[in-house]
Amino acid sequence: MENGLPSLAKVLIFIGLLLLIAGLLLWFLPKFPGFKGLPGDMVFKKENFTFYFPLGTSILLSLLLTLLLYLWRKFGG
Repeated sequence: MENGLPSLAKVLIFIGLLLLIAGLLLWFLPKFPGFKGLPGDMVFKKENFTFYFPLGTSILLSLLLTLLLYLWRKFGG
């Protein structure tokens, strides 16, 4: 049972780092004047209702996470 704990610790640290990076991006990206979303992000506006669906951003994040996880599995263990 003890042999699995170091690998679990690595996974938890990796997940924590990913959450930290995602949090920093969510905090800093809206402050840039040129960042208005990506092509493919959908915004529906009515009189007193706005719905924002970040489809393009979701696809980009999915590709980046897939690449990071691929590299981690290939080189990290």
